[in-house]
Amino acid sequence: MERESKTLATITFQNYFRMYKKLSGMTGTAKTEEEEFRGIYKLDVVTIPTNRPMIRKDLNDSVYLNQKGKFSAVVEEVVRRHATGQPILVGTVSVEKSEMLSRLLDQRGVKHVVLNAKFHEREAEIVAQAGRKGAVTIATNMAGRGTDILLGGNAEFMARQKMRLAGYEEQLIEDALGHNENVPQEVLDARKVFNEYYQNFKKETDAEHEEVVKLGGLHIIGTERHESRRIDNQLRGRAGRQGDPGSSQFFIAMDDDLMRLFGSDRMQPLIEKLGVKEDEAIEAKVLTGQIESAQKRVEGRNYGIRKSVLQFDDVMNQQREVIYSQRREVLMGGDMREHVMNMRHALLEDAVTQFCAGDSDVDWDLKGLAGYLEMLCLKPGTVERVFNEAKGPDRKQLVELLEKEADAFYAEREQMIEEIGVSMREFERVAVLGSVDRRWMDHIDAMDQLREGIGLRAYGQRDPIVEYKHEGYAMFEEMSRLIQEDTMRRLYYAVLVKQPPQPPKEEEQKLVASHGGQSEGAAPKTVRAGMKVGRNDPCPCGSGKKYKECCGKGK
Repeated sequence: MERESKTLATITFQNYFRMYKKLSGMTGTAKTEEEEFRGIYKLDVVTIPTNRPMIRKDLNDSVYLNQKGKFSAVVEEVVRRHATGQPILVGTVSVEKSEMLSRLLDQRGVKHVVLNAKFHEREAEIVAQAGRKGAVTIATNMAGRGTDILLGGNAEFMARQKMRLAGYEEQLIEDALGHNENVPQEVLDARKVFNEYYQNFKKETDAEHEEVVKLGGLHIIGTERHESRRIDNQLRGRAGRQGDPGSSQFFIAMDDDLMRLFGSDRMQPLIEKLGVKEDEAIEAKVLTGQIESAQKRVEGRNYGIRKSVLQFDDVMNQQREVIYSQRREVLMGGDMREHVMNMRHALLEDAVTQFCAGDSDVDWDLKGLAGYLEMLCLKPGTVERVFNEAKGPDRKQLVELLEKEADAFYAEREQMIEEIGVSMREFERVAVLGSVDRRWMDHIDAMDQLREGIGLRAYGQRDPIVEYKHEGYAMFEEMSRLIQEDTMRRLYYAVLVKQPPQPPKEEEQKLVASHGGQSEGAAPKTVRAGMKVGRNDPCPCGSGKKYKECCGKGK
């Protein structure tokens, strides 16, 4: 059986990022998420013009009745373009779809490479060569990002591969690609070899680049629309880099997940009117617009989910800041005495207010008050004695008298603790930190349980987030009170025992030297267990003999 796990801390990505004083980023696909950046991080999205004019042709989507017809059309498109030598990159939404498409291309005799999570070590090399003439690459949306696809091939990766085949180690190849001149001669020699390979391949790729440009550049085929336009734009963005020509087109089936859930209700009647067959495509700008509209609805729904998660976590975030500021003060070695005294004063005031609520002392629950406070910060019998000394039912005076008694008791505790060699200031820090950590972990679990069921309040026409804020605040107040009680109980009543000096371990006792040859009165030396000694080395016991003739004899 495993021990029950405890959550020590929680935070959402949004609140984690918002802890930074400065927040910015750069990506080619942020424009579609502008609303979320502004709503959560208060960041504007600025579009920077491309270095060279974008000449990629983004064709209208081809829509089919079902996935069988769609993938048949994809294979036919790949075969047609591959026959001309145009490089093709096919994007799929999953590993299973990429492998299925690979089997279909094998049946047609199209040579290709499949890039998915199974070949993550080679993905940069595979993607880097996806722009070569006649190359066909099947990749999942996540694969190979961060690697440029150069038309005609990547000379650097080709030079790397040849050096590997020549027997150069990977680290030496990496060093050879650098420009630092203060390196060993071995690196300089490898750099010379790499530059020679690179120049030779560069001539080859430059010539092939011109051929691929004439063929129309890299063609992107998307086999399915993703829930987010940003992912589709990443796939499209593989073509048309730095002013290169290129083209892209998505193939969609009406039974794709996105279309089935969000788009088919509007487009199905239109397709039925047209009488489209399984293997016939529909390419219309109005359909592409409807598909993008479906994606926007999905993006809006997903943003709403993330925003709701953040609104719930904002409640915890305010509490998190209070708790962690306390922990930080303790961990930085701050003096907790004043903080502890404030805790005690709050407990005394709350207790007197709770148990002495009536206008007359006849209505006061002195037994309840004594039972509560005399387990936290007062000696037994203190409450009754102080009440008898007080003049009339004055709650303020009662609090002051009880605080004086608690001060005297605390002074006694401090003297006793200091006598056994423990610093009271250090003990205060340990008591506060232990109480905060234990109660905070319990509070996290309690808030999680509250959140799981709070959504049901919506059936009663109440906003779950507002309800969560109200109940979360009450739970946090209760946790703060429990932290104060735990701290007081530990400081006033915890029993500290001075540790006796530890006797030497049994293994060390066995190795205490008591051999002849030592000078009389010399203190024996201890050999620690696990110490390695050569057979001909002097024995560590100090006898002056070799180890094999002394403690190591017979070993």
